[in-house]
Amino acid sequence: MSKALGIVNFSGNNIWVKGLEEYRPIGAFSFLGRYRVIDFPISNMSNSGIERIQVYIRRKPRSLIEHLGTGRHYNINSKRGRLHILFSESRDENNIYNTDIAAFSENMECIERSHSPYVVIAPGYMVYSANFDTLLQNHIESDADITLLYHAIDNAKESCLNCNTLNLNRQKGVLSLEPNRGNAKNRNIFMDTYIMKKELFISLIKKAKSLSSMYTLADIVNNACEELDVRGISHRGFFAAITDLQSFYDANLSLIDLKTATSLFDNENWPIYTRTNDSCPTQYFETADVKNSVVSNGCLIEGSIEHSVIGRGCVIKKGAVVRNSIVLPGTYISEDTTVDCQVVDKNVKIIHAKEIISDSQKPGYIRREDTL
Repeated sequence: MSKALGIVNFSGNNIWVKGLEEYRPIGAFSFLGRYRVIDFPISNMSNSGIERIQVYIRRKPRSLIEHLGTGRHYNINSKRGRLHILFSESRDENNIYNTDIAAFSENMECIERSHSPYVVIAPGYMVYSANFDTLLQNHIESDADITLLYHAIDNAKESCLNCNTLNLNRQKGVLSLEPNRGNAKNRNIFMDTYIMKKELFISLIKKAKSLSSMYTLADIVNNACEELDVRGISHRGFFAAITDLQSFYDANLSLIDLKTATSLFDNENWPIYTRTNDSCPTQYFETADVKNSVVSNGCLIEGSIEHSVIGRGCVIKKGAVVRNSIVLPGTYISEDTTVDCQVVDKNVKIIHAKEIISDSQKPGYIRREDTL
């Protein structure tokens, strides 16, 4: 699908994951032990035949750049394809001017230089599987100006509160976009995924910039709903929006369930690519007791693990209990320590504290490289 330019968008000012995002952008978050969140949108594009992909980064780029590298591990054509990392120059981290429109405007030359007649824009903070080639063909056949992807949920009062929703007519035409304020149970959550002609995309960027410095792409598309033909397409399968610590925690633990995981990983022709890590298999000692969990390679397990996700290279000593927790790579948990309902960041050492327990509706967070 060389006719489309792929854009992975991280810019914006309405998403902030307390703790984790202080060290890296959401796309660099460890996910399900072995992946990063950005692996999903880029894999979707690569599997769909998109050969040129732009990734927009606003802050703390180091870990994400290290993970992306040259993009070879995403099966992007080495001769024709390219993974292009672009930056927004604003120094203010949580500023009203840090919008995706500002980032696109600063890198307009790179967009205009693309020979692809269409753009496919996907968010860097959502996890889902989608065939963009099929979506693009549907978009072209429908003769719509803009196609938006959405996911219908029935728990919108407590979920996806930092996302936008689509108001649709009976023909799946988009009447408007509005924030999910948690005042209705059933909502069509906008997946921040757009398909349109490149020329229209460029004109919307310029129009948004002239109207307001605070405008986002969603704002200008909402304004254009009356004059343009904007259609919605429903997404089916696994969907998660990483918008806060709770949603990150819930998304990881939900994929421990085989049926749920199958809805994301079942298609052997649709692999999720990631940067490989050559390390030895996990060692389970006689005292180890692991139930209903995902454990990555390179770990040493002597204690108990229940309903948790354990990252690479973790050490869980004899008598330690890890329950309902997300443990990121390189963590050391000492003997006879209980960790329950926690998100444990990278390279943490839990040595002195013997009991760290929170509620699953408000998981705790342990800072990166901290010693407790």
